[in-house]
Amino acid sequence: MKYLVRFSRVVVSVLFIISGLIKLNDPVGFSFKLEEYFSQGVLDLPAFTPYALAIAIIVVIIEVLLGVLLLLGYKPKFTVWSLLIMIIFFTFLTFYSAYFNKVTDCGCFGDAVKLTPWESFTKDIILLVLILVLVLGVKHIKPIFNNIGGTIAIVISLIACVMFCNHVLNHLPAKDFRPYKIGANIEEGMSVPDDAPKALYEYAWRFKVNGEDKVIVTNGDYPSVQGEFIDVETTEVQKGYEPPIHDFTIEKDGEDFTASFLGEEKLVMVIAYDLAKSKYEVFKEVKKVTDEALAKGYKVIGMSASGTDRANALVEEYGLNFEFYFTDETTLKTIVRSNPAILVLESGTILQKAHYNDLQDLKLKDPKNGIYFNLELKKSLDSVMALDQKYRSDWTPENWSKQIKIDSSNLNYVEKIITDNGYPGKSLVGEKAGVAAWYVIQHSNKIDEYIAIMKQAAEAGELPFMLYAMMLDRYLTNQNKPQIYGTQSSSWYINSPKEITFMWPLKNKDSVNIWREEAGFSQSFEESAKDMYGEDFEIKYYTIKEINKLVPELAK
Repeated sequence: MKYLVRFSRVVVSVLFIISGLIKLNDPVGFSFKLEEYFSQGVLDLPAFTPYALAIAIIVVIIEVLLGVLLLLGYKPKFTVWSLLIMIIFFTFLTFYSAYFNKVTDCGCFGDAVKLTPWESFTKDIILLVLILVLVLGVKHIKPIFNNIGGTIAIVISLIACVMFCNHVLNHLPAKDFRPYKIGANIEEGMSVPDDAPKALYEYAWRFKVNGEDKVIVTNGDYPSVQGEFIDVETTEVQKGYEPPIHDFTIEKDGEDFTASFLGEEKLVMVIAYDLAKSKYEVFKEVKKVTDEALAKGYKVIGMSASGTDRANALVEEYGLNFEFYFTDETTLKTIVRSNPAILVLESGTILQKAHYNDLQDLKLKDPKNGIYFNLELKKSLDSVMALDQKYRSDWTPENWSKQIKIDSSNLNYVEKIITDNGYPGKSLVGEKAGVAAWYVIQHSNKIDEYIAIMKQAAEAGELPFMLYAMMLDRYLTNQNKPQIYGTQSSSWYINSPKEITFMWPLKNKDSVNIWREEAGFSQSFEESAKDMYGEDFEIKYYTIKEINKLVPELAK
């Protein structure tokens, strides 16, 4: 019995200390797990939800201290009976989870060791047996130190636990066991290897054959049987491979931006799983960091599970220069244990993670070309871009009159910017704002004055070459000359009310699609025309002479 008690003492104490320290490393994560237990449909104890973090901290500190008490042999009767009460409670929870399939991971070892509900229950049964041995053989538990030494050791352990817990709560877990740890690539974490095991299912088909029920089990194929089909039951007999990251998306207005953002070479994510629970005063510091990131050429986005109205209100209140996108709340809680927090990524790989108390520790790379974004100019051009499109999608005579006034104002502003700064391209104001000036000029009657500047901007990579190609085509069209890239069309009333719509004549119809591809267009000339006017649109390759004859007004 003495040796059995010694063995049980070491195993139980080590397991309690390790399990407790792993959860103490991430008490916020353990509190999320407790919230699952307190939720409706599980234990249905919503009154405890607001206190989940406090309960989590108390439970894990007690767990560690009981392990230390047992290892030291200090106050053995109190220790073993406390351990028995705790393991009975844990065993009930794990059995409840396993039997009713309510909480699929009890969080016994945090994110370090994932156990299924039945594995967790089995572990607790083993611990229960070992603790019962300790209860029965408590007289064999001898203290390592005397009472004073034991008291000192326990006090030191308690202080160490409290200090460690305080540190990880005000910063981030000392050891990150999650799939979003620093150095992890999110896209790789979502991928499934070609040789990964597939899920296997058994299908129990039930038929009525000659008046009797007959069940045939297959792995998916419909059985060959003469009879009336009744129903089928599907059972998963082997789980398939599940990638570490399987629920990560970045969405806005129903559109998925995950791939495009994870492809960004320099990306800053501001993560706030619930803006209603965020530490609002921190967003003043968030603005400083994100403005610096934008100035250094980073793409900056917000990620939250909160609604658009709340996100927009926050952006307006703190003057944030980025938009929020929707991501699942559980995913955001898994990514980082801070609300808000900031991540720095490079092509999908997490380089830095910062708690809101550590934002000053973030290190952002300077731009390679030494050019910093002009944030004030970027903000102004973002507004110009919004105004340029304000009434164009809702054409009425009244709206068109308003849009003409806006276009005139925008043109004056953009002309001044170009005079003072040259073309305001992506290195100065970012990719999105860097096309605003192009739109304004494209919608003006001054294309001929700025076409050369647009060409320089496109060749320097400040403006997508495709946009310059569109402007060049419009410039040539205005000059009554053939277009190069096939982007322009025209509609005229001939012998009213007959209307004719045509694609403007091409410089070389045999080369147009080669030139389009080189310029960055994804569609051919023919596909683009039918996309504009429908599959029934008849493409005619007019010459300038034929058009001038067809529409005499153009020749003038």
